[in-house]
Amino acid sequence: MGNKLAVCLVLLAFAPANPYTCAAVDEKALRPPAVPLVACDPYFSIWSWADRLTDDTTRHWTGKTHRLTSLVRIDGKTYRVMGDEPQNIPPLKQTVLTVLPTRTIYQFEGGGIRLTLTFMTAALPDDLMILSRPVTYLTWEVLSVDGKKHAVAIYYDNSAELVVNDPNQAVIWSQEKLDGVSLLRMGTRDQPVLGRKGDGVRIDWGYLYVALPETMPARRVIAAAKDCRGLFSSRGYLPSSSDTRMPRAVNADAPVMAVVFYLGNVKRKPVRRWLILAYDDLYSIQYFRSNLRPYWRRAGAEARDLLKLAAKDYALLEKRCQAFDTELMSDLRKEGGENYARICALAYRQCLAANKIATDANGQPLL
Repeated sequence: MGNKLAVCLVLLAFAPANPYTCAAVDEKALRPPAVPLVACDPYFSIWSWADRLTDDTTRHWTGKTHRLTSLVRIDGKTYRVMGDEPQNIPPLKQTVLTVLPTRTIYQFEGGGIRLTLTFMTAALPDDLMILSRPVTYLTWEVLSVDGKKHAVAIYYDNSAELVVNDPNQAVIWSQEKLDGVSLLRMGTRDQPVLGRKGDGVRIDWGYLYVALPETMPARRVIAAAKDCRGLFSSRGYLPSSSDTRMPRAVNADAPVMAVVFYLGNVKRKPVRRWLILAYDDLYSIQYFRSNLRPYWRRAGAEARDLLKLAAKDYALLEKRCQAFDTELMSDLRKEGGENYARICALAYRQCLAANKIATDANGQPLL
């Protein structure tokens, strides 16, 4: 049994019981009752509870809506690929779903193209600094499957729900740039750091970031959901500038952080675009009356350092995650077969998403 498999089985021993990520084995197919999308820690934890990514809104593990939305525009016609809104837009047909220890991969087909959407969280247990990063990468890959070229644009947004416990809370936002990386930033106005406790709550302190390299052409704004989705759906655009009506409550004209990638004319050669979704919680837990920092901050790193490293490391981490998934799934299949491997992959994701790596006063890790 390899070292990675041994680490996985140790982690699974700590996995909490959760009815949403446990399923009876079907010999023909294993259907995850909840699919991990962003699986970093208990507060930065977003799942799809539907068979298809377009059948329901995405949700925090507590069940509250934490909306992630993605649309694709193919030759002037718009389709949904993530989320159930806008409901007047048809979904692109989902053909594949694969859940691995560090990646969730969806595949869609329609309009002459194949689109692969990958969520990657670098949950590599042999590297605590990377394992502790509150970062998930979203990658879209598009190619033509009918021998023709197709004009393609990709839309993404996330709701301000990701930074509040209650939609009545007011949020603020900004756009920033640093060393070749463009940032969208959002958080609550009041920042009640570690002001809540218990299971049935969502984080309402710290800041959510969407980051992407400036070398990758894209439009990005923070504005009302109806404006961003409506303009893209009808014309392929985003509002010309970000909304300045802030602070304002999440349920007041629903602000979203939106990005559009213009892929041009896509042919048989795959075209890829990616972004970083990250959450800096500032302080992770109160432990014996001390507020502890997340482990990735142990040497004094700030959010900007995290995001620069995350952007720089994308290609390398993609290779490392692919290799880790291949080796661990192979070991698991040898031990218990295909369905056993798939259940372990789900449990691995859930276990790590249910815990947080913080640092104590001596810089040592605490899980």
